[in-house]
Amino acid sequence: MSPDDLKKYQFLEHTADAKFRAFGKSLEEAFINAAYATVSLMWDRKKIGKKIQQPIKIQGRDLEQLLVNFLEEILYLLDSQMFLLHSAEKIQIWKEGEIYVLEGLFLGDDYKKNYQPYGDVKAITYNEMEIHSGDPFMVQVVVDV
Repeated sequence: MSPDDLKKYQFLEHTADAKFRAFGKSLEEAFINAAYATVSLMWDRKKIGKKIQQPIKIQGRDLEQLLVNFLEEILYLLDSQMFLLHSAEKIQIWKEGEIYVLEGLFLGDDYKKNYQPYGDVKAITYNEMEIHSGDPFMVQVVVDV
């Protein structure tokens, strides 16, 4: 599969919740595409302006917790600041001692009447979560909708 043919994400069958796999040439890109899959359940991110920069710094004891905390940050910013994500940029992941750290920038806008969210993600789960390195990197996530 050439890099140009690489899918960002795909949804999979799940009985009650939403399940997806996100792909990337790096772990960071797979995390970013997981963020895009998550917000695609709630709004069309391409219609959201890039007027607000939201720096983020997330930690986790392992990559699974880091991914959950990263995706939960999208839900937290929506609930606490009415922030709608358009894109995630400058995402870097590294290990600091026993802790994984993710740092980067969310670009988006305040929820306004001209934005039309169409769904709700209640929580990110560890259910059926997978993280694989390789060509491509892949993360699998189930979200409670």
